[in-house]
Amino acid sequence: MNHASRLPESRNQDHFPDREGPREECGVFGVYAPGREVAKLAYFALYALQHRGQESAGIATCEGGHITTLRDTGLVSQVFDEGKLRALDGDMAIGHVRYSTTGGGSWENSQPVWRDDGREVALAHNGNLTNAVELYNELRAKGIRFRGTSDSEIIAALLSIEEARPIENAVEAVMPRLKGAYSTVVMTKRAVVAFRDPYGVRPLALGKLGSDYCVASESCAFDIIGAEFLREVQPGELISIGERGIETRQVMPSPRRAHCVFEHIYFSRPDTRLEGRVLQEVRGRMGEILAREAPADADLVIAVPDSGNPAANGYARVSGLPKDDGLIKNRYVARTFIQPGQELRKHGLRMKFNPLPEIVRGKRLVVVDDSIVRGNTTKQIVGMLRDAGATEVHLRISAPPIRHPCHYGVDMHTREEMVAHQRTPEEVAAEVGADSLAYLSIEGVYEAVGTPREHHCDACFTGEYPLGEGRDDKFALEAIATVPVQS
Repeated sequence: MNHASRLPESRNQDHFPDREGPREECGVFGVYAPGREVAKLAYFALYALQHRGQESAGIATCEGGHITTLRDTGLVSQVFDEGKLRALDGDMAIGHVRYSTTGGGSWENSQPVWRDDGREVALAHNGNLTNAVELYNELRAKGIRFRGTSDSEIIAALLSIEEARPIENAVEAVMPRLKGAYSTVVMTKRAVVAFRDPYGVRPLALGKLGSDYCVASESCAFDIIGAEFLREVQPGELISIGERGIETRQVMPSPRRAHCVFEHIYFSRPDTRLEGRVLQEVRGRMGEILAREAPADADLVIAVPDSGNPAANGYARVSGLPKDDGLIKNRYVARTFIQPGQELRKHGLRMKFNPLPEIVRGKRLVVVDDSIVRGNTTKQIVGMLRDAGATEVHLRISAPPIRHPCHYGVDMHTREEMVAHQRTPEEVAAEVGADSLAYLSIEGVYEAVGTPREHHCDACFTGEYPLGEGRDDKFALEAIATVPVQS
């Protein structure tokens, strides 16, 4: 059986200004742990992964051969309570937090996706298929119908109709048909299977919980449930966990690694371990290198919290400048359902950031952040700091300029919306009202990361797409969903 609760559509609305940074992608989790409260394990793992998506959350469990799914729009803590988690009993579970990168944020596109077109599956996916439209049209021509418009449901449908048995063989048959980025967990009545695209664009990790196993987008999900981080799932690898233990297969060869370098800069939590290093350390190193590459004649270093904190610490260490908290962040403003009204709307950014005049007044500031995309929020922050008495504002960004959209699972707007598009750093500084602006070089990024550039995707900076350019429109499937199938 398949159950899913649904809440009012207002859950899916954000009434305050869009974040400046790129939108997160998604977070996935899977566990096989008989005798444990698998729904609660999934809940807390998703809680740790909440930063990867705030549009919707869901958990699916399997008990006695029955898969039950509960998913809804909203944050993990809004979707689930003790009663709902008690209803999700079983030996295994998968979970998902979502920000839409293909398909809109409607309830129908929340995950885990449930399908039963021949094989019952529940599936959670992080990434973007670049051939989603072609696969969607092919499946519709075969009479397959879809409830939503996400590429995740396409993967679920392909696995559900695949005749190869068991599910591990079905995944092996389907993976070569998928183009683009996919870190995915799928659950059947007998196993949880995780698989990663042969480029390894989006992260996926393997953990151990006592004698049981689990998988997650980031290792921080293991920490919260007391699991041990074992290793990252390899590009092109399949990992199956079930009553027979753990099975691994290298399903597809990896032509090259193309790990998203922005996971190191921004997306993943700072306590996550990625490519052998804790990201708090990596981001601090980025700030140190930035101070070496772009010093500033200033009095004080402040961060744009929270994501700018590690790099600001590193910048202060190398520059010798003192660091203080000049901007205070309200951490509870991620989502609100109350319309602010016209009078309050102009103060909307202060719902998220508030400057401290006693700290910044009369100071020449170095303001460190991890990225600028459209520049709207940055411009408002610069204005607020000047209003609070800062005499100079020198922006230092611990990443290169973002000039190209991501086609592999991150919503970064279009080129024309990006403030660095066809602008020099000096022109961007003038646009946002700063006295100066400098970005970390691409060489500085990889010096901090500590692994070769050829092992990563940095298309958002360079425009070099290792998997092909794909498409810009995340609503491509909405556009064709209502088109009649040609007979």
